[in-house]
Amino acid sequence: MNDQVTEPEPKFRVRARHTESTITVYQAYRPEIGVPAARDGRFPASWKRDRMTWIKPSFRWMMYRCGWGTKEGQETVLAVEIAREGFVWALRNACLSHYVPELHGDRAAWKRQLRRAPARVQWDPERDLQLNPLPHRSLQLGLAGEAAGRYADDWIVGIEDVTPLAAEVRSLVRAGRTAQAVGLLPQERPYPLDDEVLAHLRA
Repeated sequence: MNDQVTEPEPKFRVRARHTESTITVYQAYRPEIGVPAARDGRFPASWKRDRMTWIKPSFRWMMYRCGWGTKEGQETVLAVEIAREGFVWALRNACLSHYVPELHGDRAAWKRQLRRAPARVQWDPERDLQLNPLPHRSLQLGLAGEAAGRYADDWIVGIEDVTPLAAEVRSLVRAGRTAQAVGLLPQERPYPLDDEVLAHLRA
């Protein structure tokens, strides 16, 4: 009799809904931004290119951040499908948002790198369906400057308004119907990345 041993989830690993050519990330906006973005498949002119925009491959972490789409200014939840090569480019050009001596050497060197980098990464605890923290981490990827422009203009393949999904999953969770809620979650699988892509971003 062979007992299957489930490997523990690595602390730092990207999990996402993805295809051979795309990866899906999540964002939440006020309806004036989110509704036309989903309708037109691109962000409207009022979307601020000069601000850092954070994308999250984890649906549950997005639900934690936006309160299932109930927080002010985050009422419209978007699933943004982007080109995989864009996502990898952002990771290769990203800097960790916090200082790690083993990676950055001295603090001044990290600050210089942070100022230059068009993207930044932070790892926050992944969330369960009740939005409680889990031991492993979820990637948040911040895009600014060149990265934000590439994201808006070149990487986006499609944008879907998943606010109704967020509301339905939340309703099932609140009703204690966990199995049904799990069945509606986007299928997020380990995302294949060469080790060197994340080597400078693990901390």
